[in-house]
Amino acid sequence: MDLGAFQTRVLPLKNKLLRFSLRLLEDRVEAEDNVQEVLIKIWDIREKVDHVQNLEAWCMRVTRNMALDRIRSRQRKSAGPIEEGMLVTTNLPSPQETAELRESMTRVAQCIAALPEKQRQIIHLRDVEGYSYQEICDILELDMNQVKVNLFRARNAVREKLAKINAYGL
Repeated sequence: MDLGAFQTRVLPLKNKLLRFSLRLLEDRVEAEDNVQEVLIKIWDIREKVDHVQNLEAWCMRVTRNMALDRIRSRQRKSAGPIEEGMLVTTNLPSPQETAELRESMTRVAQCIAALPEKQRQIIHLRDVEGYSYQEICDILELDMNQVKVNLFRARNAVREKLAKINAYGL
């Protein structure tokens, strides 16, 4: 892979890698450092990258592994807020709508944060980042059935928690 191929195939992925890294590390500076190290690593082994079938999934896996190494090195096991990357606005909402949306997103983020790590990663990759089941299998190195079962359980757990929160006081 030459510089031009790196710029057209790998560099456009940096924002996705940053969001995923930020999700895992909970610290923007550390996530940016992680992505920078990932890009350097990919550049250093650029001769081997030509043999990778799904470059995006492979880059996400490298990002995940390096982030997990950072987490292990600092003896921390939690992931952070998911508001970034999920808030999409097409029209300018009213301040009330903005406050309600922010509150809802906070509740969803809290529900997702309470999930087990594997479910949290899978729901983030599928519902926030929009990866296919096969790409999630490649990124997390899991069986397709494990991905589907964990996603189903994560969505049900979030749904149940939100239903309890929304039904409180009625």
